[in-house]
Amino acid sequence: MARRRVVVGLSFALALAMVLSAGPATAGSLIAGVCGQTPPLSAAQHDRLLRFAAVVREVLDTEAHGAALVARSGLDLSRFGVRHSHAGLALADGAGSRWAVRQLYYDCDAAQPRLYDQGLAGFVAGLHAPDRGFVSLLLPPPDAARRLVGTALDRPRALRLLAARYSANAHAWSLQYQNCNQWVAELMATAEGALPDGDDLRARAQDWLRDAGYVPASVDAGSHAVMFAAGFVPWVRLDDRPEDERYSLVFQLSLPRSLEAFGLVRWPGARRVTLCFAGDRVVLRRDGTPLSEDCAPQPGDEVRPL
Repeated sequence: MARRRVVVGLSFALALAMVLSAGPATAGSLIAGVCGQTPPLSAAQHDRLLRFAAVVREVLDTEAHGAALVARSGLDLSRFGVRHSHAGLALADGAGSRWAVRQLYYDCDAAQPRLYDQGLAGFVAGLHAPDRGFVSLLLPPPDAARRLVGTALDRPRALRLLAARYSANAHAWSLQYQNCNQWVAELMATAEGALPDGDDLRARAQDWLRDAGYVPASVDAGSHAVMFAAGFVPWVRLDDRPEDERYSLVFQLSLPRSLEAFGLVRWPGARRVTLCFAGDRVVLRRDGTPLSEDCAPQPGDEVRPL
């Protein structure tokens, strides 16, 4: 079985968790670990993820209108108050396969960000805890979904929104860097604002987001180790944010939860579906409170065998 490369959508929280665990003295091995290989999945784990992906695909087939924001969990990042760390746009058609996810990822070999279309099963397989995982879907109403599809499949504009340099903890209002979720936020702005292509498209998208009331997530890094790591790790940067934010270590950045909160306000009729799997079950919750960490169902949840 092929070994999985962890290059797709390296999120702020994942990067920061690894930095704080490793410390700047081991930055070289940290970079190699993230940009290298992860242990292969067992046959049982691989099968479980495929079955979970099939449930996610069924929800999209029956409830989405051609596009959906999709986000997945990673490592246990509860220390940062983060569950879903990486988001992309799932497209029913036009991206190579049914419900492929168009997303930003960090290409370790080239040391630069790229756009990547990934099958839904591959996206779900990016969960870093293959025995328990969480996926969140935001399903826009038909008109909004059509706008997202049109913009995402407009190659010049989609690529124009891609920054030249990547930072996992990129400031939401900076043009210097970009993280995976910020690309999605700016794509949403371009679609909703019907923004034409042009060299300043990212700046206009950010202006539109501000005017429309988009609120980035606030994440408390909790340790000044990240200040030292920023000098060693190429995908953790601090020079794009105000000095008071650098030293308070409360970062304003785009995360799936900020994208979803904005979408729910912007798109009346949008629906949120969260899913998790653990053991032999999948739990689905529609428009309710967050799922528990142990993926235990509550009254009103839908439970399916895995």
